[in-house]
Parts: sequence; structure tokens; C-alpha cells
Amino acid sequence: MIDVRPVAEDEFDNWHRALDTGFLQDPVLLPEQRAARLRQFQPGRLLGAFDGARCVGTFRSFAQEVTAPGGAYVPSNAISNVTVSPTHRRRGLLTRMMREDLAAARERGDVIATLIAAEYPIYGKHGFGPATWATNWTVDVGRSGLDPRWAGPEDGARIDLVDGAEVRALGPKLSERVRAVTPGAIGRDELWWDARTGVARFGRDWTEPFYAVYRSASGEAEGLVAYRCEAKWEGQQPDNAAKVEWLTAATPAAETALWRYLCSIDWIAHVKSGWRAPDSLLPLLLPDARAARVETHTDWLWLRLLDVVRALEARSYERSGSLVLEVLDEDGTAGGRYRLEASPEGASCTPAGGASAELTLPVAELATVWLGDGSLARLAALGRVQEEREGAARAADALFRTSVRPWCPDSF
Repeated sequence: MIDVRPVAEDEFDNWHRALDTGFLQDPVLLPEQRAARLRQFQPGRLLGAFDGARCVGTFRSFAQEVTAPGGAYVPSNAISNVTVSPTHRRRGLLTRMMREDLAAARERGDVIATLIAAEYPIYGKHGFGPATWATNWTVDVGRSGLDPRWAGPEDGARIDLVDGAEVRALGPKLSERVRAVTPGAIGRDELWWDARTGVARFGRDWTEPFYAVYRSASGEAEGLVAYRCEAKWEGQQPDNAAKVEWLTAATPAAETALWRYLCSIDWIAHVKSGWRAPDSLLPLLLPDARAARVETHTDWLWLRLLDVVRALEARSYERSGSLVLEVLDEDGTAGGRYRLEASPEGASCTPAGGASAELTLPVAELATVWLGDGSLARLAALGRVQEEREGAARAADALFRTSVRPWCPDSF
């Protein structure tokens, strides 16, 4: 019998060996890697599946807050490090670990659960749906139409190169400013900043990137970017790329200036954007938007609603409307019939009693539109949402949609 249970600290190495085996990584931790990863250990939040003394399945969750439309921080159960060893697949181990973790999350009062899905087909059956998407561009600088003689902002602002210590000092305040207005964003704790500046080393071959800060005319830091350079020369001509690790900007001016900076670095022929919001400013700020080629567009943050009432009441709505939803949840307690009354002034969600449902949908499909993206009309056309009243899906889209697409800038 395989035992699924919380992992004790003295079992951490055993658990981590199973984790690295599942993700096809070197299973031997360097001392600095072990020290960094132990900082993620929280008693009761690491689950392991044990076949005798050997760990053959891993699962980790941790406390998180997700920004809802309107700026509310919603308590979330973030899930990561999910693996099952290749010797123990198809035995229901993921299902057992998931059920145990989500039950604990509901008991704590978490409103949603989140994850970044390594594989698309796995998590829908557990009630998760993709709620944000991300796009990765490569900019051909020579085709962009930007003036190669650009020497920086001309409005009194400036861009400076800084080191990791300055990033740790400036970054948290700036990041909090950005996440407050970015639906789908999550918090960045001290470990996040330590890992991005080399204080905590999760990888085997960390090297320091370049860091640049944008300061407004008042001197306030409004943007930060970390990037690395990929060297390539062809026939004594530079064909180098600047690869963005992350870019955080609190204002359009800061974001635009940082992209201009990256595209103006000597010898840089290409700028690789890293993961950005699908409606990022990047392509359209270029005189020739076609110079930004989409490399990948993919699902990113997946959500599961644990408490439908609190989730629907936590977010804002740009329009007024009423909707009765029949939510189906085969693997949890979020199912039921709910009446949503929403307006720009606030929302209430209550049990619908004997009222007739206008839309019937699985909890996973409701998760895809909770942050303001997705389309219930599209899902209805696919047969994944059932209209009980003609036109209800389009009416629901008008209610749930937001003017800015949600985006999660981080992986976890």
C-alpha cells in the first residue's frame, strides 16, 4: 500500500530526489541548492507518496494572494512541484494528493487554488481551468523602425544600470504597486527577490544578469528589467540577442522606455521579450509592429474555485447585470446554483433557491472567465457550457469581461 502523507523535514532529501526525478533533473542537490529549496519547506504543505521508505510522488502547496479585477487580493492555495515517479504512474497518486491538499485549503478558507500546468490535459479533471495566457515575442531590432540613435528618455527621466542589492531594495515596493492593478498577478516574497539576484540559488549554473532601472523625472523607480545577452556573430557582424528574464513597469512611460533601451543596446540585433501579457504594449509601441514575432502564445495561470460565492463577490464588474449559474463540481464542494447580482458599485452572490438556471457549466469553465478573460459564448459553442436561456452566454461574457486582459507575470 502506498502511503500519502505530509513530509517531515528529515525526509526532505528523499522527497526532493523524487521531485527531480519526475522533472528529469539531476537528482543530486548542491549544498547551495538545498539551502535555497529548504526555504520553501512548510510543515504540512509538502505531501509525498511513499512506497516503503522511498518517495515516489511529490506535491507542494503554499499561501498566495491573487489580484482579482478591481484590485482585491484573494487568498489562494498555490500548487507546485507535482510529480509521480515513472515507476508508479496510473495508480491514482496525483488524485489522492490533490484531494487531500484541496480539502485542507477549503478548511483554511482559501477562495481559489492556482497552478502553472506543465501539461495541459492533467488538471481539468480536478476542476482547474486556464485563466490567464502569456505571449513571448522576439523583436528584430533592425526592422522595428526605432531610431538607433536613441539616447534615453527626454522628459527628465533616466535609465541606470544597477546591481542585485539595489534590485532587492527597489523591487518589492515597485512590484506591489504593479500587482495592485494587474488582475492575475501574485505576490513576490523575499525568496523571489533573493532567487532573482543570486542570494538563493535554485539552479546549478546561476550567473548574474544585467539589471536596469527606469526612474521618472521625480527620481522614483517606476520600472525594472533583468536581462542576459546571447552572443552570436556572423561574418564579423553582431547578431546578438538580449533575453529578458523579467520586466516590471508601473507606468506606460516606464515600460516603453525599458523596451526602447533594450532595443538600443549596441550589438543587440534581437530582443527576446520573455513571457508577457497577451495585450502587452510591446508590439504596438514599435513603428513596425511586425518586427515583433510571436514565438509562443500559451495558457499560463490555471485556477480552481473553492468558494464560488466569495470568488464572485471579490472581483469588480464593469457593467451591471444579473445571472443564475448552475455550477457543476464533481470533485469538491463548489457546486450549486447561484444568483450573481453585479454592478460597478459591487456584487452579491447568493444561493439561487428554486430559480431556473440560465447557464450550466463545470467549475473549471467558470474559473477560465473569473479574472475577466475567456469567452462563455465560445465554450457554449464547444458544448462545454450549456445555455438554459438563449443569449445567456453572451450576456455573461459582457458581465465578466474586463478592458485589460489578466496576466500573471510569474511562474511558481
